[in-house]
Amino acid sequence: MTHVVTTACVDHKYQECVAVCPVEAFREAEKYLVIDPDECIDCGACIPECPVGAIYADTDLPDEQESWLDRNENEAVDLPIAEGDSPVLADS
Repeated sequence: MTHVVTTACVDHKYQECVAVCPVEAFREAEKYLVIDPDECIDCGACIPECPVGAIYADTDLPDEQESWLDRNENEAVDLPIAEGDSPVLADS
């Protein structure tokens, strides 16, 4: 099992989840974050920290967000580790 960042993160990129991750599993794209499934230890600490509800366990992923499972896995390998200090891109 792994955790997945979904579409709700796009254009927000809040960093609270990054701050609580004990293994630096978050990777940073230009407009959103993803979780590297090879690094994620499935602790779930990030889920309650996300102010937009963008993070799910892969077993709880809504059907309409299934594409984000592959997106997190495929994009994580080429992205830098999120440092937790990026500005929020947009407020909702």
